[in-house]
Amino acid sequence: MNILEVFGDNVRHYRIERKLSQDAFAKKCGLHRTYISAVERHKRSISLNNIQKIADALSVETYLLFVEPNKMPPRF
Repeated sequence: MNILEVFGDNVRHYRIERKLSQDAFAKKCGLHRTYISAVERHKRSISLNNIQKIADALSVETYLLFVEPNKMPPRF
């Protein structure tokens, strides 16, 4: 498991699921679009503060951004 890949893929998954462009999502997070792009492409490590901003903007529990897709807990 590469944590940058898991995190970036999950950010992209939840962003697309919410029908947000990278630009709209970046604005919602208060981050730059190129930063979000780099995270989704596994090119950028990320601070805890920005992880929380991203989770809040996606309205997901923070830990879900670190769970491999095939190991997601069941949804209720």
